[in-house]
Amino acid sequence: MLDANLKTQLKAYLERLQKPLELVATLDDSKAAGEVKSLLADIAALSDKITVVEANDLNVRKPSFLITNPGVDSGVRFAGVPLGHEFTSLVLALLHVGGHPSKESADLLEQVKAIDTPLHFETYYSLSCHNCPDVVQALNLMSALNPHITHTAIDGGLFQDEIKDREVMGVPTVFVNGERFGQGRMELAEIVAKVDTGAAAREAAKISAKEAFDVLVVGGGPAGAAAAIYAARKGIRTGIAAERLGGQVLDTVDIENFISVSKTDGPKLAAAMAAHIRDYEVDVMNQQTGAKLVPAATEGGLIEVHTASGAVLKSKTVILSTGARWRNMNVPGEEQYRTKGVTFCPHCDGPLFKGKDVAVIGGGNSGVEAAIDLAGLVKSVAVLEFAGELKADAVLQKKLASLPNVKVILNAQTTEVNGDGKKVTGITYKDRTTDQVHQLALEGIFVQIGLLPNTDWLKGTVNLTRFGEIEIDAKGHTNVPGVFAAGDCTNVPYKQIIIAAGAGATAALSAFDHLIRH
Repeated sequence: MLDANLKTQLKAYLERLQKPLELVATLDDSKAAGEVKSLLADIAALSDKITVVEANDLNVRKPSFLITNPGVDSGVRFAGVPLGHEFTSLVLALLHVGGHPSKESADLLEQVKAIDTPLHFETYYSLSCHNCPDVVQALNLMSALNPHITHTAIDGGLFQDEIKDREVMGVPTVFVNGERFGQGRMELAEIVAKVDTGAAAREAAKISAKEAFDVLVVGGGPAGAAAAIYAARKGIRTGIAAERLGGQVLDTVDIENFISVSKTDGPKLAAAMAAHIRDYEVDVMNQQTGAKLVPAATEGGLIEVHTASGAVLKSKTVILSTGARWRNMNVPGEEQYRTKGVTFCPHCDGPLFKGKDVAVIGGGNSGVEAAIDLAGLVKSVAVLEFAGELKADAVLQKKLASLPNVKVILNAQTTEVNGDGKKVTGITYKDRTTDQVHQLALEGIFVQIGLLPNTDWLKGTVNLTRFGEIEIDAKGHTNVPGVFAAGDCTNVPYKQIIIAAGAGATAALSAFDHLIRH
């Protein structure tokens, strides 16, 4: 199952095992079961601390395997063959069950260990999903640390009947004790906060007690990361409050235009940015979303940022780098059927629509790229573009035109998402040239119509454009003294990772200049 290169890398990792491991396989006669058996044999051959046994447990999925310690009946379970994006999840599970320490904060790990409520998590993932590993790895770690917690990571493409019965139409989808728990990317701290209801309030109180910063960055994408690093390099007290380090980059697949890096992907780049931030004395406050900005009462006074969790942060200067989010269609049925057929990530959720009819809304680069990716999985793709022509690059349009199962519909105004109460059944659109109304029968809708800035909470404090973007000058100044902004939340003309990073550096240098002068 594993090539020589992977075996060499895995063998080096397995040398870190501190406790013996037992891989308990529950198999059937399927092709996937044979792959599981081969995979486990490859792993066991790389370490004398690992043994493989087979069990005939009728109460677990087949094929699956449990990663545990001899004499222990709890641990981490994978249902399917965790390769692709999930191979890293497998390696980390082996290490954590084997006693190798996690890199998460000690406080957070102790919080996990203190949970005394029985929790059985199940996560449905797809091997092509770049968002799934964060969730799978977080829940695997929780189950490795706490015997009250179990987790099964399930390949949705392999267990299609379950996907249908449980109405899973987006990954990652998490259930706890049989009830739907969440859908989409979640970090360990976010999951713990949901199950430990007092965690958010305790963290808010802890954050509010912090001394005032010289520079406080709000937002953790490329602009926020660059701003924090540039500020910290000046030797001034720097903090960064972010819902998640990486921001929209975490949802990006291939990145081929970040200068000096020929090719990478979003999660890798986000992890590198987070590691770079931690190279400096930056106070990182995760799972914190801005809710209110209070300008300084007097010149040179402290600015306040109130977060959604109830924390209040004070700083001499503030850099707003809150990024953007996917734009909604804002039509009837869209919200009702979100994650029930309406989705935003073709790479993550595409495999769930294998052999089905789907639509992509939007004919720009992201929409056409989504259609090209989906065409190899689904029965058919309809691309609905509001304008009279596609806006995607010519090379992408040429590729799209070569695909036999793709239909492009121009001048199409989506008016409604149709469903049966449980899932999407179709879409209604109007031909803008004739006003004729049409209906398409389909099971999936992938929305790719651009971004909206995350600035709703700033209305009435900083000047915004009619599109909700923060107005800045060439140095990142807003109209509020001591408040700067950078990245996709601003009125910069191009929304690109490299441009956002440069703007973050500019804002930090401007904030430093402001501190010197005031």
